[in-house]
Amino acid sequence: MARIVVLDSIAPEGLSLLEQADDMQYDVLTGLTGTALQQALSEADGAICRSGVQIDADALAGNRRLKALVRAGVGTDNIDKQAATRQGVVVMNTPTGNTYSTAEHTFALILAISRNVAPAYQSLCAGEWNRQQYTGTQLADKTLGIIGLGKIGQEVAKRAQAFQMRVVGYDPFLSSEQATRLGLELVTQVDEMLPQVDFLTVHTPLTTETEALIGKREINLLKPGARLINCARGGIYEENALLEGLQNGKLAGVALDVFEEEPCTDNPLYNLPGVLCTPHLGASTDEAQTQVSVEAVQLLLSFFRTGEIRHAVNVAAIEPATLAALRGYLDLSFRLGVFLSQWHPGSANACRLEYRGEVTQEDVHLLTASFCAGLLDQALSEDVNIVNAEVLLRERGIQVTEQSDSEMGAFSSSITAELSGELGSHLAGATLFGNNMSRLIRLGDYRLETYLDGNMLLFTHDDVPGIIGTVGSILGNHQVNIAQMTVGRASEQPGGSAIGALNLDTTPPTEAIVELTDHPSIHSVQVVQLPAAGEIPVWLPQ
Repeated sequence: MARIVVLDSIAPEGLSLLEQADDMQYDVLTGLTGTALQQALSEADGAICRSGVQIDADALAGNRRLKALVRAGVGTDNIDKQAATRQGVVVMNTPTGNTYSTAEHTFALILAISRNVAPAYQSLCAGEWNRQQYTGTQLADKTLGIIGLGKIGQEVAKRAQAFQMRVVGYDPFLSSEQATRLGLELVTQVDEMLPQVDFLTVHTPLTTETEALIGKREINLLKPGARLINCARGGIYEENALLEGLQNGKLAGVALDVFEEEPCTDNPLYNLPGVLCTPHLGASTDEAQTQVSVEAVQLLLSFFRTGEIRHAVNVAAIEPATLAALRGYLDLSFRLGVFLSQWHPGSANACRLEYRGEVTQEDVHLLTASFCAGLLDQALSEDVNIVNAEVLLRERGIQVTEQSDSEMGAFSSSITAELSGELGSHLAGATLFGNNMSRLIRLGDYRLETYLDGNMLLFTHDDVPGIIGTVGSILGNHQVNIAQMTVGRASEQPGGSAIGALNLDTTPPTEAIVELTDHPSIHSVQVVQLPAAGEIPVWLPQ
């Protein structure tokens, strides 16, 4: 009989399911920390938590019993997934439970700031009747911009359309066909959207790519009088830039449910005209709390009764031995996906993978799943692994196809991926040296060989003398050290076009990129950030 410990308060409907499970024992032990938490976890087969408890490596240290841990909610930031993986603990979450509640709260804030609901009520409480002072703006015929069109973003779009708003969206992993089905206009760059919108809302995870996504420069691109809403993650908007935009009149309103630091009880935005803030209430509805509670319990019951694993965020539902045998290629395909997600501009609608040589004797479907996990790694709020990556891609209308050719090419094994979208197709090929050395061997028509890790700088240029020296000098002047450098030509003949690939110890500053771009013989410059050498996905066994 499995024993389950509930570490945070959950809705009674979830506890009722546990009470009815004759094949389970459960205890509710909330507010635990330190050795008390470690002890409780060591005596349980499964655990359920929310965001109140911090399950770090110390809490899991030495645990030989715990098999599964479920977060009743979406975010798993309070769980050390790397430590859980090392301990053999499956970590699952409930990614759909708060979709409607968060979408509704987003729209509640849109309505409230468009009609000055909060200040108008405050004036009534003060004994005033100022109808003219709180004249608002209607939503019909206004343009709503949505950055991030996952489940929540799509639900917000549906509600906006019900209010007769025009909806413009940005999501690099939503196809144009899916956008058409949703009835919205898809743009290929955030900057393309900004001058069009009257309202802007974001529904992305907080990653290195989305942190400070909307700052001073982006606010200056907005039309005067725009209103901004954030019910996703604090830090996607630069709060200082919001403050400046409100003070100089560029912004007519800001509504925030999330903040750069939480709890946030003191903020210069508070009490400013046009500002409405709530204390992270997006998922705070009875229905959402009930749904995530019930789903969390159901996940654990299914796991212990049938071995089923759903919504796993750290491991795959396959045998560990299979993962271990393929770990080199799984890491390679994951890195190739991370690379193409940055190398390919704009939105995508199709992805083609070609396996060649000895690798075709392996389970290439797992490698495709790993590639998809890399492709989506920095794009979604959901934790992505080889279990859910292909499903998440299909939900966005992106078709993935595979081809295999057992005949060897220039290498004993290679993986080539081509990502296609409205801005064209981008192709990259990679291979594995030894057991774990990932190498990039092809970019479009260019043949090269470079490390597929760390900070990469890629630049296309004329194949003329002096380019490499110039690039090295510019980077050196900005204190950027080059760890490795490769140059590839599009043909065997000199004098045509070429590409340079540099592995750098640090990310080059913007000033260095500008200097490189301004060189007359350099045509494009792009920085790509990959996992460091030896760093593998959290779901891949160590």
